[in-house]
Amino acid sequence: MDRFEYIEARLFEGENYLKREKNVKIYDGEDKTQYVDGEVVLTSHRILWGKPGDIPKGLTCLSLPLYYVFCLEEESSGVFGLGGPKRIILHLGPALPGKRPGPAVVSPYHFVKFSFKDGIDPLFYKALSEAVNAKAWERSTPLTSPSSESAVTSTRPPVAPVNSKIRSGIVGIERSIEEQHRATDESISVAFQDLRKLMEKAKEMVSISKTISTKIREKQGDISEDDTVRFKSYLMSLGIDDPVTRDTFRSDSDYYVGLAQQISDMMVAVLMDCGGIMSLADVWCRVNRARGLELVSPEDLLNACKLLQSIGAPMSLRKFPSGACVLQLNSQRDEEVARSTSQLLEENGNLTPVKLSQLANVSVLLARERLYTTERLGLACRDESIEGLAFYPNLFLTKSS
Repeated sequence: MDRFEYIEARLFEGENYLKREKNVKIYDGEDKTQYVDGEVVLTSHRILWGKPGDIPKGLTCLSLPLYYVFCLEEESSGVFGLGGPKRIILHLGPALPGKRPGPAVVSPYHFVKFSFKDGIDPLFYKALSEAVNAKAWERSTPLTSPSSESAVTSTRPPVAPVNSKIRSGIVGIERSIEEQHRATDESISVAFQDLRKLMEKAKEMVSISKTISTKIREKQGDISEDDTVRFKSYLMSLGIDDPVTRDTFRSDSDYYVGLAQQISDMMVAVLMDCGGIMSLADVWCRVNRARGLELVSPEDLLNACKLLQSIGAPMSLRKFPSGACVLQLNSQRDEEVARSTSQLLEENGNLTPVKLSQLANVSVLLARERLYTTERLGLACRDESIEGLAFYPNLFLTKSS
């Protein structure tokens, strides 16, 4: 944090606004700081951080000149990287003499982290990388520092006076934001036009494929069985089976019942192939892959899965004590799961969730839940240490003291 400076939130002469992000926290190396839930403004020369509303008003904020940054990388804060990248690590050069006052006089770290509560916007990371590589400050003319009357002539890039009249204050920042929003709106409009054309073409393909399917049924004797199977596989890859959509039902409850029936019909064979259980996230991916362009939202999928038991489906939604939601065949009882997992434990001596996921060909999340289920039924013992989580066979059941 000793590279940061306190400064008024104004754009200097020759400095351009690039990007803005909210809900950003600053780490001094690995240490947490008091600078949380702030707003970050990226310019061609600096990174500005302040409380929401402070930067647009031109109030004092933290400033990190980009010439300190010589390397940056993304860091994921989620478990096993599932949460996606949420932090940007900036590796910094040493603090230069004559630096303005900042939040710290000296720091034991040579890097800082910006933690994004809502995840890193790829456009922000790209803009930051390009700004660091562009080194716009090297093309600036030497200017006088606001804190001193002497010109900056060292290796430190020049900084314009705070009272610069060109592109300064909230007016310049808002103008840059409006220009960027206008360009973004144009790009989105073009993208949606292309998407509309794609959907229209897809509907034509579906109509054609249905017509051909009808002709195949009418002239079954004129076409070989191999050709029929091959062509039907092509049609299935297009997703020609009519997916259940909301606009074909009068109410949401009817829609969820219809969607639940479709999920039941489609997922039976899939669940049998993967051991009778699948995480809800994987189910969502499988369902949308089969539906083609008629995608279903995670909320609709969850509501439909809650009705599986009521429609007599051979599967049901289950929520583990850890909060993980899965779709499980009704025949896949905990006793059987624990018994098969116990056999693997005896064969291997001990198992970790990662090792079990490789042996059983399931995700690490489901492997962990299988081990916990086996433990709850008394067929396994858990060992948590600095080496991680491991499970062992319950020797109390097989060996006497």
